Amino acid sequence: MNMIAKLKGRVDSRGADWIIIDVGGVGYLAECSARTLQQLPMPGEAAELFTRMLVSESAIRLVGFAEEAERDWFDVLSEVQGVGAKVALALLSTLSPKELSVALASGDAAMLSRAKGVGPKLARRLCTELKDKALSIGTGHLDISADGMAAATGAAAAATSQNAADAVSALVNLGYGQAQASAAVAHAMKEAGDDAATAELIRLALKQLSQ
Repeated sequence: MNMIAKLKGRVDSRGADWIIIDVGGVGYLAECSARTLQQLPMPGEAAELFTRMLVSESAIRLVGFAEEAERDWFDVLSEVQGVGAKVALALLSTLSPKELSVALASGDAAMLSRAKGVGPKLARRLCTELKDKALSIGTGHLDISADGMAAATGAAAAATSQNAADAVSALVNLGYGQAQASAAVAHAMKEAGDDAATAELIRLALKQLSQ
């Protein structure tokens, strides 16, 4: 049972991979991914942190997350053989929840291997075991600019190849609108070429959507 699910207080201090949140005079130390630490404020400022409590024979630890989607992914990743808290945090430090979803859904083991401690064998296992879950975990929603939306109608026609259609479908499953997805994939095709693989189109499209 996760007895401490969220902390709300002020940042007391922080390090390379941890933070202490002062809640009513009690300091809670939580290990965090690099991405979470980047989103949290400096010491003395108010902060909110979603947490997961890990209990072992030798210690009780808290792991902190800036968003619930990251905590959800931590739980799922930790269920895979060979992935402990350290590796799960390394993955979440390297990839955002949305990027992680896309990498797993498209079977992009190379993208997962960018994380420290994740070799090719483990990356392939992650893709195999978590592919079906990749699109069912909350990943948030990012909008492209109004100009991009205005160009979506014409851009959608450019996404005609099977790889492009698959990429558009994957983005729609992640929560993007059809017009947004089509426009982003059309932009990706211009950059990567009409014969680009689905995983590459998704990667480039997400880059465009996040700008």
